[in-house]
Amino acid sequence: MSAQRKLRYGMVGGGQGAFIGAVHRMAANLDGQMELVAGAFSADAENSRVTGEQLFLNPARVYASYAEMARREAALPAAERIDFVTIVTPNFLHAPVATTFLKAGFHVVCDKPMTLDLKAAKALRAVVRKTGRVFALTHNYTGYPMVKEARELVRTGRLGKILKVVAEYPQGWLLDRIEADGHKQAAWRADPKKAGATCCLGDIGTHAENLGRYITGLHIESLCASFTTFIPGRKLEDDANLLICYQGGAQGVLHASQISCGEENNLNIRVYGTLGALAWHQEHPNELKFQPKGEPARILRRGNGYVSDAAKKFTRLPFGHPEAFIEAFANIYLEAAAAIRDHAAGRPGVYDFPTVDDGVYGMAFLETAVKSAKSKVKWTPFVNYK
Repeated sequence: MSAQRKLRYGMVGGGQGAFIGAVHRMAANLDGQMELVAGAFSADAENSRVTGEQLFLNPARVYASYAEMARREAALPAAERIDFVTIVTPNFLHAPVATTFLKAGFHVVCDKPMTLDLKAAKALRAVVRKTGRVFALTHNYTGYPMVKEARELVRTGRLGKILKVVAEYPQGWLLDRIEADGHKQAAWRADPKKAGATCCLGDIGTHAENLGRYITGLHIESLCASFTTFIPGRKLEDDANLLICYQGGAQGVLHASQISCGEENNLNIRVYGTLGALAWHQEHPNELKFQPKGEPARILRRGNGYVSDAAKKFTRLPFGHPEAFIEAFANIYLEAAAAIRDHAAGRPGVYDFPTVDDGVYGMAFLETAVKSAKSKVKWTPFVNYK
């Protein structure tokens, strides 16, 4: 692969009426390193055709199904075929689509949660390892520079021994049963056949768990989960509350809610240690509160010279010019692109993006939480994800 050309990618999902597909396209396009050249954007062939037309794609590279796309793209000359595929479908299609493209020789960027269940996640991990292809999972909140700064504070011992982690992700958009009125994004998330065994925790709670693990490096030993379905007629939970025991003794509280009136996208995390504490709010992503023990609180801001090299690496604009959601998403794509280029060149590298192992861990988290929520014992050991 020439280092002087853009990476070519295809997309499965993300057709008319979808949300996250457009976000992925904006993020992938932000730094000018890759271009969308193919897609199977919907199970509805007409939707896929229209989407491809609106994205100015060659009609011959807009496919009626992902299987056709993988087969025909693999048959193209190396100088024309896609380098990787982005998967932005409902959850139940992640594993089959990813497996198909990995076996066809393509790298994969996949939305989360990775699969419908832990068994499928482990099977997909085996395929990734066997094929040796790059697999990136878009836990995009890890892409924020000040989240990376938070991780550096923990890594360098500025917080001391971690004692407690509080992660929250409240939203309010499912306070009404909008899935019954044909709301596309709500409909599949509330359908166990398409979303899996959980709605709220799988959709947004996995982000809160992943964020805590990314920043602290802590792994769960056991948890106690309570699921509630507040809206009559809904098949899956719309509110989840968890107590967590981490390996090494730290304690955690995690709650995710999609019926919290007035909340928009209020993912936030607080980490408390023996020497200090930190707090980060996704709705104010350019700031990180750092509270050293016995000293005044400090507000660290993205783009300043005092932040770590890890934060600087993923910052595009000078301080005072806000960077946010799309840029954080784009940072995942930048790291995946570096891995794909290095793979083609046979170069080893170290990259900062969520992998298939993070996907397996996330599914183990959901399986443990679902098991706990259904159990009368409640405190449940973390299931085996190895």
